[in-house]
Amino acid sequence: MRSDSRKFDELRPIKITPNYLQHPTGSVLIECGMTRVICSATIANEVPQWMRAQKIKGGWITAEYSLLPTSTHDRVKRERKGISGRTQEIQRLIGRSLRASCDLSKLDGKTVYIDCDVLDADGGTRCASISGAMVALRMAIETLIKSGELEENPLENNIAAVSIGLLKSDIALDLCYSEDCSAEVDMNIIMSDKFEFVEIQGTAEGKTFTRSQMNEMLDIAEKGIREIFNAQNSAIKAAML
Repeated sequence: MRSDSRKFDELRPIKITPNYLQHPTGSVLIECGMTRVICSATIANEVPQWMRAQKIKGGWITAEYSLLPTSTHDRVKRERKGISGRTQEIQRLIGRSLRASCDLSKLDGKTVYIDCDVLDADGGTRCASISGAMVALRMAIETLIKSGELEENPLENNIAAVSIGLLKSDIALDLCYSEDCSAEVDMNIIMSDKFEFVEIQGTAEGKTFTRSQMNEMLDIAEKGIREIFNAQNSAIKAAML
């Protein structure tokens, strides 16, 4: 058994609360065990300067990510003088993942700003951010379609993410912080609901891993992502009531 008594192929309890914030076009609070992240999507009628310079039609999706100072055991300093390499990496990952869900040519001169703010960090914050932000994005796009600002739905698929790793000889799904710190292999898997990979991040922290172990980790990650898709779809249904 694991530190929180889960089975090795079991997700932490996942809860997605839609319309968590008042002002964004789409917002959720996603809770994965003790990890909690607020994800929001805001629409602006503008595109990045580089798109204007290159006369690229369509729109863009970009993301920002931050840890609240008290989201971890030791207070995290606010990144006032520029973001860290870790923050930049996670922001880019979130943006890439969400853009994989969308036909950007149909966004019609708009930028979707995704904000992911971690309230409590107990491992898997980047994966929770991707899965939660996808719901916020879907809500925002639905609002634009209903208002007539978009004629076509640019979303082509759903995206979700989960962590997985090797704890000694055991493959463990959805690592909490204590497991993430001790894992010999740490992976983040991002997939579409067509069960195609958006991104695979895998690192041998303590020892190398075999092709067969990687295949087994991917299979178990897909099982977890199927469950996350169900939670996302339930949250969307609740938001539309």
